[in-house]
Amino acid sequence: MIGPVLPIAPAIESGVPHANDVAHQMRPGTLQLAALPPLALYVHLPWCLRKCPYCDFNSHEWRGPGGGDAIPEQRYLDALMADLDAALPLVWGRTVHTVFIGGGTPSLFSPEAIDRLIGGVRARLRIAPDCEITLEANPGTFERDRFRAYRGAGVTRLSVGVQSFNDDHLKALGRVHDRAQAIAAVEEAAGAFDTFNLDLMYALPGQTLAQLEQDVSQALALAPPHLSIYHLTIEPNTYFAKFPPAIPEEDDAYAMLDRITERTVAAGLERYEVSAYARRGHRCAHNLNYWQFGDYLGIGAGAHSKLSFAHRIVRQVRFREPRLYMDNALAGNAVAQDDEVARAELPFEFMLNALRLKQGFALQDFSERTGLPLSAIEKPLAQARAKGLVDRDLHRVKPTERGFDFLSDLQALFLAD
Repeated sequence: MIGPVLPIAPAIESGVPHANDVAHQMRPGTLQLAALPPLALYVHLPWCLRKCPYCDFNSHEWRGPGGGDAIPEQRYLDALMADLDAALPLVWGRTVHTVFIGGGTPSLFSPEAIDRLIGGVRARLRIAPDCEITLEANPGTFERDRFRAYRGAGVTRLSVGVQSFNDDHLKALGRVHDRAQAIAAVEEAAGAFDTFNLDLMYALPGQTLAQLEQDVSQALALAPPHLSIYHLTIEPNTYFAKFPPAIPEEDDAYAMLDRITERTVAAGLERYEVSAYARRGHRCAHNLNYWQFGDYLGIGAGAHSKLSFAHRIVRQVRFREPRLYMDNALAGNAVAQDDEVARAELPFEFMLNALRLKQGFALQDFSERTGLPLSAIEKPLAQARAKGLVDRDLHRVKPTERGFDFLSDLQALFLAD
């Protein structure tokens, strides 16, 4: 069941009417959610040393000493806490199971700032005793013992953005670290944390299958318990979109993915999601919550939230530009956009996430997480099954190998007419 009625807090004056007004969100609507999904917290720290040419995330260059002001750590943390305070009525009484501190490059923030951030979160939210707290880190910000200091601040899991161990490819990707720094950072992460993630990319500008093999070999030699490997995609509004690099042909990229899958399986890593490979007990709980259509509260510049209520599912977006975000958050107006997800859009929203998982989803979870009957997806499910894109029994739907290979086509079957 939904649980006890939340205490009604006064509506907070906001740039978006009703954004943090729980009474407004709890009004009657078209959905019937029998239970609320698990809740996660995402915290966005938006600054980077350099904007990568492929990146379409909300990240902003920090010039550093001699090139501009220092990162306003304390003011930004004040804004994050004000943002969280204003959002509390929407999640009052709910337990947070995972926290993810992403960016940008969160490891630009000092361990003292991360300690203050995690302490502030714990003071305001009900945190699960086994809460996974992940921090994204860039080898270009690596200093010896810095990762251990993050561990001391309360971080339980590090995600190290290596992308490649080839210096030429790192340069082409605009990364600020080199091969030696990447290896040193991963080794330090392994020494400081019981679990960590290593990020790689493939189908890079000029990359050959042999070079991809070298990257994977080096990554596996470092024995990461979790490995994320992403196909480089050219996203709109990026430098690469304006000046496209020469990247491997589609057939070559498929060959690379096949080799990645072979090598990771041989190394004892299970591919449990399209781009994620993990040893037993080391799956990323935060990302699993996204893929299982759980709820998440996002705070920070440009952060997104997805929150469920008894009769609706709401998405919110914070102001994107860091200084504008800080000004508005400190004034109680962090939310720039607040929209109810239309009933007709929910099947696609759910499948966009759930079909990324190798084990797919339980049919019961679709109804519980969307508030819709199974009849809402019967027709596209039948089409997907006829095309050989999914397997289905009485309880579960999961993508076939063909469905994994043509995931976008599979997900598109669930778009609203």
